[in-house]
Amino acid sequence: MRKKFKHNLVNPIDLKQQMIDGKRYYTLPSGEQFKSVTTVLSEKIDKTALYEWRKRVGKEEATKITVQAGRRGTSVHAIAERYLLNEEDIYKKEMPTNIDTFNSIKYIIDENVDNVYGVELPLFSKALKTAGKTDLVAKFNGTPSIIDFKTSRKTKKEEWIENYFLQSTIYSMMFEALYKIKIPQIAIIIAVDHEDPQLFVKDRGLYVNKVIELFTQ
Repeated sequence: MRKKFKHNLVNPIDLKQQMIDGKRYYTLPSGEQFKSVTTVLSEKIDKTALYEWRKRVGKEEATKITVQAGRRGTSVHAIAERYLLNEEDIYKKEMPTNIDTFNSIKYIIDENVDNVYGVELPLFSKALKTAGKTDLVAKFNGTPSIIDFKTSRKTKKEEWIENYFLQSTIYSMMFEALYKIKIPQIAIIIAVDHEDPQLFVKDRGLYVNKVIELFTQ
């Protein structure tokens, strides 16, 4: 029997998205343009490990893996969005492998998530001069949280994914400022190929100072 989620949906803000010189920007209702959260983080986070990986596997293979991962991530996010919005046909015409990937994390969603405030919710901050869309704002194990879905070919070590925690912390800060609802917690759910999924639940307060440092330099 599939779960039906309770909804306390906030009114979404209309943000226009576009690519400029290969970077994602959002246009606010005021007309201001801000770089996306992921774009800013990619500019400020050390990418040495990524460069070394691309060199090790070769440019062509790295590009192939990146494109495939992007498509799979998009598909899994689409299934999750339909599921959390209580739509009837959540799988539509998705590839079986992507359906399997979503199903590997479905039990984590079922056991922990309810009281949904927003799915693929546009957010922005004039103080941090950035904008983006967060996967999910909802209660996670009873605590209002930013919840992010990731897919991975291999298990991640926690020290490798600080950017995930920073990204979700930024979304929590933006949501609080815009909707006046406290979001003290972040949760990262990672679907891993041929392995059990990973779950990281954190106090967002651990990352606020670093976010402010990075985004106000």
